[in-house]
Amino acid sequence: MTTLLFGTVLPWLLIAVLTWLWLQLVRQNGRILLRLEAIETRLGVRTAQPPAQPAGLSIATLAPEFELPDLSGRPRKLSEFRGRDILLIFFNPGCGFCAKMAADLATLPLDGTDGRPVPVVVTTGVADENRELVQAHGIRCTVLIQKQMEVASQYRAQGTPMGYRIDADGRIASELAVGAERLLALASGKPPRRHASHASGNGSSHKGQQPDPSLARSRLNRSGLRAGQTAPEFNLPRINGGELSLADLRGERVLLVFSDPDCGPCDELAPQLQELHLQRPDLQVLMISRRDVDATRAKADSLGLTYPIMMQKQWELSLKYGMFATPIGYLIDEQGVLLSDVAVGVEPIMALPSLCVVPPPDRQLVVAR
Repeated sequence: MTTLLFGTVLPWLLIAVLTWLWLQLVRQNGRILLRLEAIETRLGVRTAQPPAQPAGLSIATLAPEFELPDLSGRPRKLSEFRGRDILLIFFNPGCGFCAKMAADLATLPLDGTDGRPVPVVVTTGVADENRELVQAHGIRCTVLIQKQMEVASQYRAQGTPMGYRIDADGRIASELAVGAERLLALASGKPPRRHASHASGNGSSHKGQQPDPSLARSRLNRSGLRAGQTAPEFNLPRINGGELSLADLRGERVLLVFSDPDCGPCDELAPQLQELHLQRPDLQVLMISRRDVDATRAKADSLGLTYPIMMQKQWELSLKYGMFATPIGYLIDEQGVLLSDVAVGVEPIMALPSLCVVPPPDRQLVVAR
């Protein structure tokens, strides 16, 4: 009788228990799914929001007053320019985009006619370095030097080149302009447009707001040299002692790269050049750095760079090669003639060695153009 009872009741008891457990799991999973759905909904709302943009000072805000020395050491105040519209530009001589913009600054009118603002540059760095850059490009506007970023921080300008148009009453008359093209657009005589969002920082201009074509005219060649020209000669000190000239490398094919220890893309490029240096014994990689030999040497050591690195003081060799940005590069043949136009940026520079076609024995060299 007991055996019959267990044989009949126990299976139903087990079924009941399993059913109860299954119902509990279903309920728990339902709660979890509801929570996940709520989380996804919140995340969806967040991701639908526009990305954060550079937050500058609001239009019509009184521009913060400051006093800074100019290149001669004379103290100048922002209030001295009251009564005229000004274009306030935050600049850094070690910034490749600023260096590229320098020649355009030289073309800006200084008298404030035709509704154009008077350019005023606030830069960082050493006075001699800024003075040399100003002289090389023929920049005539007022250039003031801040020690670090003390004035830029008041204007919420966290990078360079950035700036504002400030009206005759000393109030912010434009959104924070990020990049050379937007700054040059503000330099035109047209009233600044108010946009729904801030500049993205890539230097491109909004539709219908192009820089005045006259601003693109430069007093110096800043577009680089062209293939077929003779590469300008140089003799510069190496970071680890001694000197090296381009003439010393006659008979070798040279990849000449201009760099800067404070240039982010240059840091990306340097290890790729090292790999190329090790893989291509037929090609001599040669780098020209600038400004700080100790910083250049420390960076070369940290990256394990073994190709020759030389130093120009400021921009003297960049001036001869027709471009002030970094990184840029040229491919030079065995006779010292440029095989390429200037290459700007990591990928174009790394594409230059593809122009080298090592000829089979007793055959003439073929150069792809």
